[in-house]
Amino acid sequence: MTNPLLEATVLPAFDRITPEHAEAALDHVLAENQRTLAALLGQAQTPGWNNFIEPLDDMGEKISRVWGPIGHLFSVCATPEWRAAYNAALPKITEYSVELSQSEPLFNAYQALAQSAEFADYSDARKKVITDALRDFKLSGIGLPPEQKARYKELSLQLSELHTRFEEHVMDAIAAWSLHIRDRARLTGMAEAAIAAAHDKAQAKGLDGWLLTLDFPSFDAVITFAEDRELRRELYTAYATRASDQGPQAGQFDNGPLIEKILAARHEMAQLLGYANYAELSLATKMAESPQQVDDFLLDLAQRAKPHAQKELDGLRQFARAQGGPDTLQPWDISFYSERLKAQSLGLVEEELRPYFPLPGVLDGLFALVNRLYGITVTPDASMQTWHADVSTWQIHNADGQKIGQFYLDPYAREQKRSGAWMDDCIGRRQTARGLQTPVAYLVCNFMPPRPGQPALLTHEEVLTLFHEFGHGLHHLLTRVDEAAVAGIRGVAWDAVELPSQFMENWCFDPTTLRSFARHWQTGEALPDALIEKLRASRSFQAGMATLRQVEFALFDLRLHRNYQPEQTNTDGARVLNAINAVRQQVAVLQPPAFNRMPWSFAHIFAGGYAAGYYSYKWAEVLSADAFAAFEESNFDSETGQRFAQTVLARGGAQEPMEIFIAFRGRKPSVDALLRHNGLLDQAA
Repeated sequence: MTNPLLEATVLPAFDRITPEHAEAALDHVLAENQRTLAALLGQAQTPGWNNFIEPLDDMGEKISRVWGPIGHLFSVCATPEWRAAYNAALPKITEYSVELSQSEPLFNAYQALAQSAEFADYSDARKKVITDALRDFKLSGIGLPPEQKARYKELSLQLSELHTRFEEHVMDAIAAWSLHIRDRARLTGMAEAAIAAAHDKAQAKGLDGWLLTLDFPSFDAVITFAEDRELRRELYTAYATRASDQGPQAGQFDNGPLIEKILAARHEMAQLLGYANYAELSLATKMAESPQQVDDFLLDLAQRAKPHAQKELDGLRQFARAQGGPDTLQPWDISFYSERLKAQSLGLVEEELRPYFPLPGVLDGLFALVNRLYGITVTPDASMQTWHADVSTWQIHNADGQKIGQFYLDPYAREQKRSGAWMDDCIGRRQTARGLQTPVAYLVCNFMPPRPGQPALLTHEEVLTLFHEFGHGLHHLLTRVDEAAVAGIRGVAWDAVELPSQFMENWCFDPTTLRSFARHWQTGEALPDALIEKLRASRSFQAGMATLRQVEFALFDLRLHRNYQPEQTNTDGARVLNAINAVRQQVAVLQPPAFNRMPWSFAHIFAGGYAAGYYSYKWAEVLSADAFAAFEESNFDSETGQRFAQTVLARGGAQEPMEIFIAFRGRKPSVDALLRHNGLLDQAA
């Protein structure tokens, strides 16, 4: 039987890949690569780019062509079969990766190349490939004695398994909970589309009435719009206690013990490498220079935002009381009354914007924008096989008509799909002996699926999400770097990787851009200018509270890893609760109930790549706001767009991010643009 994961196809054969193919394909490629590596290290020639780095890149390509689709399919259709296949393969790929990163012959070959006469003639990109690799060898324990090196490998294997189990617990908790509603009156206030979606879910389970679930579109529809306060409380309680020791599923998918094991393993790993804590280790590959610098940065933002946030909360409490609401606002009241306050103070109701944001029209506007900015053209690509009928496929051409990349778009929420939104690379750009390999990206969201007879209708918040992920995609697809390890998003410092994505969000408030695509799906009527102005005004609505929320999460993440003490007891998650409660006491204006277990589902830091790095969102938001300010200052001229494309988007990881930013902006970043966009500048004296 042929294995589609091993076929020499340009793109993954998603229409034919099954879980049964995964482990066999990985075993085959790992064995093949180990033979290739042995021959490579045994050659008599002095290591050079052509006879050493390029063969290593070929090995990496073979691995990514197998492991990439396996990991992707685990995220977007996590059936029991795909989970089993992924979990069987994960220890093998982790062990292989650690063995490579701890191979002394391989490290010595890189060192010899860095010290060779050839190295001096390399481009900046090639030099960075070598220096990054040497850095990563050291961060993988290459200099440790054998016993400690073995322990580092053991910890790496343990962490890869723990991260996966954490993510699975969150997915299982979301999938296992639902609330069957038989009385439609309980849904009063919710949008008709959300009520219809809940009815569809009930019918799919053979039930009458309506079924509410914990996927974000369903949760948000209740917590923001349902007038039934008890219903909001019930949804909030289930959502805020996912995968924890509290709430309706208490202990069933509890991530508490996993968090403690993850923190302990990370701390031990950092200390093996000579760092005081995992936060220091995390920052070794980032723009920020120290945990203290990050702490100071976040506290500065909190200090600027907190007076605004307190005023916002006081105003919301007063408004809620005037509306006949409770004397004491609870977390399940905040979104509900905030939405009503926004409607009264700005005349803006999010749900009323949905008809103006049909997904096909939003995509048309998005593609027209990048054509205007960068001269690229996005068109459908029927040649690409997909894993689900909802997935659309696209190709990108430059101004000369050359194909420069492709991407998959998987937009809708469904069962057995990871929550949230993300971009990942399917294929990276690289120059090979066979020619130029163009990049391919995955773009994944979790929007409410379309109703029969109409397109998917997005909220403005979902439009922001789509633009955000497409910004990541552009970073990957518009790279002009030919060296695989630093092309696109590869090799980019983690606290700079959000710059292109958050930059794209700014266009969702730009009147010219909004007028180009925001049209009513039935009448074709353009979004009225009055609504556009209200939308722009909404950008600073409760911006203080929103800023503090992100600062809270980022400080919690940083300090949890920086201040970890192995000897501290962790009864019932005390370590985590103490850490987040201390941060809340310092920066928050609203305290959640004692049962809240947000960290237990905080997959960004316990299952993703943001451990001791969640601050990256705010850090990069400063960069992205200042970058957009350059467009504002130039009256959005085409030269600014070309310069942004040729620096921030084109250079990938081939240069340090600060150098790239300065090449675009002409100076280091300033926080003023972010504060101005969020209406917080008057506190920045």
